[in-house]
Amino acid sequence: MQTMFRYNWIVREQWYDWCGEVATEELLRKRTGGVGSILETLYHIVDVEWSWIRTLQGHPDFQEPFEQYSTLEKVRELDRRFHPEVEAFVNAWQDEWETRPLYVPQPNGTIALDAWGEVVRHVVAHEIHHIGQLSVWARELGLQPVSANVIGKGLITPKTE
Repeated sequence: MQTMFRYNWIVREQWYDWCGEVATEELLRKRTGGVGSILETLYHIVDVEWSWIRTLQGHPDFQEPFEQYSTLEKVRELDRRFHPEVEAFVNAWQDEWETRPLYVPQPNGTIALDAWGEVVRHVVAHEIHHIGQLSVWARELGLQPVSANVIGKGLITPKTE
């Protein structure tokens, strides 16, 4: 699980660098699918990751609107602010947390029961899903997207004999 979080963090940083080469108006242009724009999608990724980790820890959720973070530097700064807490949680992960229950109030008044292991994997898959959207939008702009390849990112050191 830690490996896939690290993968997401590496790819996210590469997308931030990619965004640094794109005009701000393109980063903010509303797109088909996703949560709106390229920059809003990156903000959403950071928000959802931190919010779920906070929820698992029993802390309040993040509720600030994207409009307060509508520049690349502000999104990156928000990510830098949230990242230490997320990384500490991921690095402290214990096998017995896999099936720990999380009770999530639903809008209809019911309570959903989820396992922590399922929630953290949702966080990983959520980002990968949105990174795919960013890749499509990059191609629509005629630009090369960041590689989504897991191989070659130095995530796991091969054993040598």
